Amino acid sequence: MTPEEITQQICNKLSGVVPKASWGETSLFYNPGRVLPNGAYFCTIKQNNGENDKASNLDREGVFRVAIGLNPKTYVRLFGQKPARPGKGGIVATGHDFTKLNELMPHPIYAWMFWAQILSPSRDKFENVFPLIEEAYHEAVKKFEKKTANNSVAAEQ
Repeated sequence: MTPEEITQQICNKLSGVVPKASWGETSLFYNPGRVLPNGAYFCTIKQNNGENDKASNLDREGVFRVAIGLNPKTYVRLFGQKPARPGKGGIVATGHDFTKLNELMPHPIYAWMFWAQILSPSRDKFENVFPLIEEAYHEAVKKFEKKTANNSVAAEQ
């Protein structure tokens, strides 16, 4: 699969999703009607290394990362306890080979925030992890509703 196919599939299957390209990645936000500047994000697709994000070696030909913001309980069920936050420019200590393709694993930098990654997933593997993307999407819907409820209360005052 390509990053474009994955973005399109997520946008087609989940309503209210707005893709936004920035900082060398595409962030997927739940933001129906573009009510908020960004909405609530739940998934990113990154195609190249960043200054402090080289652990997955995304500069390899055809390699990209699908990152998913997991529910904490789901993260713990899949990977065990979350790792400590790494120091600036560092990576989490989970023992994973963050360059391995087509395998769901903790995100090398944001695992401490319950994020996972899969590099260049095959179509079958993407279908297997799609329920995690759906779960992240539903969490984003809840965050969005909370943000917009707070904004409407503030606007009424």
